Amino acid sequence: MKQRNNKGKQLAGWIRALLALILVGALSFCGLFACVMYGAYDHIQGEPEVMVILGCQVRRDGPSVLLRDRLDEALDYLEDHPDMTVVVSGGQGPDEPTSEAQAMADYLTAHGVEEENVLLEADSHNTAQNFHYSRQLLDREGIDVSDGVLVVSNGFHLTRARMLAERAGFERVSTLAAPASHLPSRLYMYVREPLALVKSFLFDRAGQVS
Repeated sequence: MKQRNNKGKQLAGWIRALLALILVGALSFCGLFACVMYGAYDHIQGEPEVMVILGCQVRRDGPSVLLRDRLDEALDYLEDHPDMTVVVSGGQGPDEPTSEAQAMADYLTAHGVEEENVLLEADSHNTAQNFHYSRQLLDREGIDVSDGVLVVSNGFHLTRARMLAERAGFERVSTLAAPASHLPSRLYMYVREPLALVKSFLFDRAGQVS
């Protein structure tokens, strides 16, 4: 009987520990989700003269819905700021017909953006690389970013994007939040992004872009 009681106490202890871990995990996720939501809005400082649009999936018929959301948001802003330098950043994945940068440049110029204002960064394959290579491109072109940079992406992406932009050496980072009009993608990304934020915080360090 005593042995059975000891086993029962051990089981109860394991259950309490498991519940505590679940609670800590849930609270941590909620905190990270709050960080993601805080960044999911426009935060514009001053008058940045450089815009960086982050790439997303390109399909055979052109930019995906999420990428069109980003591009359309950028176009709305560029109507009032037509002289901005625009960096379109994104390489070509194995299932993409062209680089994300090229698809974005084609979309923007087809909608009235001057071709000479668009710079293509087509080597990156993740957000950290977007900013690392975009910064290198701007430096090569001799473009001053002291007035800040405006980062365009879907709202769920912007907390992490701001962190990685600052690690890449950009100062006065402003953000322009595009909607995520594709509902399944929006739901998936808002669940995924808190975990991606942790991964980027721990592993996507300046100078370690491969």
